[in-house]
Order: sequence, then structure tokens, then C-alpha cells
Amino acid sequence: MSTPRLLIWRGLDEWRTEAAEVHLTEDGVGARGTQIGLDPLPYRLSYRLEAPERFVTRSLEIEVSGDGWRRELDLMHDGKGSWQCRGADSGEPQAELPAPGGDAAGLEDSLDCDLGLSPLTNFMPIRRHGLHRGPGEAEFVMAWVSVPDLALHVSAQRYEHVRVEADGAVVRFTDEGMFKGFTSELELDEDGLVRVYPGLATRVGPEQGPE
Repeated sequence: MSTPRLLIWRGLDEWRTEAAEVHLTEDGVGARGTQIGLDPLPYRLSYRLEAPERFVTRSLEIEVSGDGWRRELDLMHDGKGSWQCRGADSGEPQAELPAPGGDAAGLEDSLDCDLGLSPLTNFMPIRRHGLHRGPGEAEFVMAWVSVPDLALHVSAQRYEHVRVEADGAVVRFTDEGMFKGFTSELELDEDGLVRVYPGLATRVGPEQGPE
């Protein structure tokens, strides 16, 4: 049984906060978290992530709500590339949002989920390929969930080891799909969890990154 870690991030691009209780083992991770944001409208999101073997996503359950509206998304994976997605919504948000859920076509080679605006889910592909430990790079197809609408998208991404540091490592993230050309050098702790995602979020509290 792993000892849980409580990680808290604050947004760098806008007001946003996320707290996650992370249970990390040598071969997998489980987490429960809450994200609160204001754009494109105020929302509170809670999620449960299970990636118990080889850091491969098995499930991501999300609930998000705001003033007069609520949405849910259940994303399930057989561990080999077959995904199922169920979305539901009620109420009427005060901004136009895409429908929750979507078609899983194109995710046949995907092993990972990626929760929008969350620094947590960058961790799984990095850890599975040991990119926080030494040289290497890998390309992935992610089941990316945009926030706060909870729409499912196919997202091509690449991660490349940059360097090891005294208290962790730096890995370069490059978007090869929806936001093609976007790149960022992620600052990681010794476990491979994001400390600083430039332009998006930084950890706060006893394990924080730079202010």
C-alpha cells in the first residue's frame, strides 16, 4: 500500500487551483483530485484516475458543475487500446460549451488519458518510459478531455528527456495534434510528477516549485 501524497497546483495563466491525493506505486498510480477554475465560466471539477499497471490508464471518472449546470464523463480502457466513453449533462451553462464525451475512434493505439489544464496526467507516459531518469523520447496518442466541457479528443503528443537535476528532471512536451507546435519544458520532481508546467501551473505548499 502506498503512502498518499497531497499535491496542490496554482494556475499561472489565469486563476485556477488543483489539489490531488496521489497514491503512487512502482508500477502504477491512482489519484483523486479537484480542480476549480473561472474560464470560460466558473466551475468545480472532481476526478478519479486509475492507472494501476505500467501506468496505463484504466479509468478516468469526472464530474464538473457550475451555476445551474452539471456534467459527467466516464472514460474506460481495457489496457490494450480499446476505449469506452460515456458523457451526460444537465442544466444550461451560461456559456456555449461542446457536448461532453465523444467518439473514441482514433484512440486504438492510446494507453493514456490527459485531463485538460491538469498537470497530473502528464506523469503517466513520462514514468512508463523512464523519461525522468535518462535520455529518450517517445510519441503518444492521448485520450484528451477538454475542461470544463468534458469533450473527448484524440491528441498526438511527444515527450523528450532534457536533463536530470538535483531534485528531479526536465522533460520537453510537444503537442503534435490539436495545438500543433506548442512546446513546454516540464519541471519534475524525483518521482516524475510535475512541479512546474510553464505558463500553466506550479506546485505550492511544502513541495512547491518556484514562486
